Amino acid sequence: MYERTWTVRFSDTDPHGIAHYPRIVDALHETSDMFMQEIGYPFWELTENYDFGFPLVDMQFEFKAPLHAGDDVRMTLTPDPSTRAVRFEYEAYNGDTLAFSGYEQRVCAETGGGGAVEIPEEIHSKFVEYAEE
Repeated sequence: MYERTWTVRFSDTDPHGIAHYPRIVDALHETSDMFMQEIGYPFWELTENYDFGFPLVDMQFEFKAPLHAGDDVRMTLTPDPSTRAVRFEYEAYNGDTLAFSGYEQRVCAETGGGGAVEIPEEIHSKFVEYAEE
């Protein structure tokens, strides 16, 4: 499992002071960017250096409790890889309270619309390593 803290900023909130869902989605994407960078395969380098990427094909989240400016949110990402795709499972906690949970489904696909390909073993093994922590 990969973990990081996201501090909700005033600019992340709506007029009622609650974190606005598009900003939460931005924080999730930033979390997956940070995870991929930590394992040595940043998204932005994959298409340039390896001719494939992990486009987002599905996502779903359930919001349980509101978040407010100043909240330090513990976000976890647990990869669940198959041979050609990976699901990033998320949970986000404000203190001990589950604020939201959900997933992003990403397919390993050739750049230029070539279709799904197998996840290279060196990346797949990193996903498995974090899934088992």
